[in-house]
Amino acid sequence: MSAALALVALALAALSGLPGLALPRDSAAADRSAATLLGLALLCTAAAAISVVSGAPEQTLALPWLVLGERVVVGVDGLSIFFLLPTLGIASVASLYALAYWPAREHPRSARRLRLAFGLIAGGAGLVVIARHAFAFLAGWEVMALAAFFSITAEDEHEGVRRAGFVYLACTRASTLALIGAFALLHAASGGYALAAVPVLDAGASRALFGLALVAFLLKAGAMPLHLWLPGAHAMAPTHVSAVLSGMLIKVGIYGIVRFASLLPPLPVGEGVFVLALGMLSAVLGVAFALGQHQLKRLLAYHSIENIGIILMGVGLALLGRSLGHPEVELLGMAGALLHVWNHALFKALLFLGAGAVLRQSGTGEIDRLGGLARRLPATALCFGVGAVAICGLPPLNGFVSELLIYLGLLRTLLLESGGARLLAVAGVATLALVGGLAAACFVKAFGVVFLGEPRTPAAAGAREAPQPMLAAMAVLALACAAIGLAPQLVVPLLERAVHAFDPALAATAPRLSAAAPFGAISFAAVALLAAFGALSAWGLRRRLRPELRPPTWDCGYAAPSVRMQYTSSSFADGLVGLFHWALWPQLDAPRLARRPFPGPARLHTELPDPVLDRLTLPAARWLAQASHWFHWLQRGRVHAYVLYILVAILLGFLAARGAPA
Repeated sequence: MSAALALVALALAALSGLPGLALPRDSAAADRSAATLLGLALLCTAAAAISVVSGAPEQTLALPWLVLGERVVVGVDGLSIFFLLPTLGIASVASLYALAYWPAREHPRSARRLRLAFGLIAGGAGLVVIARHAFAFLAGWEVMALAAFFSITAEDEHEGVRRAGFVYLACTRASTLALIGAFALLHAASGGYALAAVPVLDAGASRALFGLALVAFLLKAGAMPLHLWLPGAHAMAPTHVSAVLSGMLIKVGIYGIVRFASLLPPLPVGEGVFVLALGMLSAVLGVAFALGQHQLKRLLAYHSIENIGIILMGVGLALLGRSLGHPEVELLGMAGALLHVWNHALFKALLFLGAGAVLRQSGTGEIDRLGGLARRLPATALCFGVGAVAICGLPPLNGFVSELLIYLGLLRTLLLESGGARLLAVAGVATLALVGGLAAACFVKAFGVVFLGEPRTPAAAGAREAPQPMLAAMAVLALACAAIGLAPQLVVPLLERAVHAFDPALAATAPRLSAAAPFGAISFAAVALLAAFGALSAWGLRRRLRPELRPPTWDCGYAAPSVRMQYTSSSFADGLVGLFHWALWPQLDAPRLARRPFPGPARLHTELPDPVLDRLTLPAARWLAQASHWFHWLQRGRVHAYVLYILVAILLGFLAARGAPA
């Protein structure tokens, strides 16, 4: 039942853009039909999730064709449905948002293509998470990857968009090659292409298979330093596409890591340590790069790298607990990682949609050209503020719950006998605390400069509230963030099913998740904190409405301060960016004041090129292109020369064959 429902949901999602092809280019009905079909796909997925939570065993469905002599099989278990729900949920909410953000009447040239590709992203990603055969997995992977490329490049008339799209395409091709290698090794180990557990596997083959899978899936997830495509693609794509890329597509990479790890015997300790260390690196450097950004969507893109790092910390902790034979550490690490998949999908999609509302209503996403938008876009400011609190891991919202589970897993690791594991746990706790503080500073900067103070440009001063469909989409996500933060018990049954699908042995060896983590205390504290905040806000509002004489604040002699006296994003974050100068290598364009009584205007500007893409990969590619120019003399358009090359190659082949042992 659940497998059939999942297939129906994926068909509805993948075909959601099809009706628009038969309607006029500027038809609003095409937008509404796509949103309706994606909504129906979400309802089918919710029905499948209810079936899984009710205790139904994993259901598989053999599709009516053979590939390489094997039936292609799909199936739904706790892990699949846990990833399928946010996949179709975020796509459905983003399609509602797109009714006002990207209507066909305003984008007649690209609306049809984008609607079709948008649905195929969700359909392809969903096929990946229910696939139980390598062919179905790769088919969904390729559909998702190519549809994402066409979605990212919807505005391909801009050079920056084309560049971001082709960087993404190059990375996803490399990811697919690594994935094909992993499936080849899986076939060599198991004798087939089914995604089934391999009970016995030698350490070398296990390390090679997991290593190839890790490269493939980390490229998709955008973990540091394999994040080359992520900042540009998230920043250049239409905003509702950015929400899907961050909220759903990069999570497919996390799903791949978890699924492949579940198929293998317990991995050596080094693999868990590596994933945990890589997660710490991604988390710290992701938030550090976010601090130095001046463009709102690019800032959010680097926070995706940060949160992928947090998820990888949980996955690494689970792998470490599994290798060392400590089921409670494995349970808490995997539960924290999987719950953070949901939480990040919700609050990051919310933040991107809020950034899109700012961009659409003010005409710019440059942080230093905004300001004062809380008075002009109050509902957008409120929703963005909810997302900002959630992403910082602060109670009473959802980000706090998943990070707390990872904290508990790290603290539980301190009780292990292994001194190395304890040292790593201490580093993990310190890393999570550091990342939380830096994230809070970054979103104080982003929210303060964008929504508080006074407008810095006439466009910001003239901004008005976003249309109703955009606000409705943001409100749904904000309420979901609050619901998980206030009542995390609601997701525990499905979360526990997902963890047990990763390692069925945990059902017998580990305690119940509700006993391992204090969800009741979390809920009580969150409700109490929310009530206290509400009472304090009501008291403050009452004081503001009470008429009373207030003397002016001493303003250091400035009777009329201008907007130029406000903090900019660069000035606010300058001290923190300086702490990471060794990794960020910021470029400072400082003013040079002339030595005269009345110097002219000066401008301070900082740039933060990506060290992997802009400072390493692209210069290396340019050098390689220049160094390979000398090969051009081989291709002069002369057929006689080409025949000679073929003859030489044949002779060399004969000589090599003669010299080879019989």
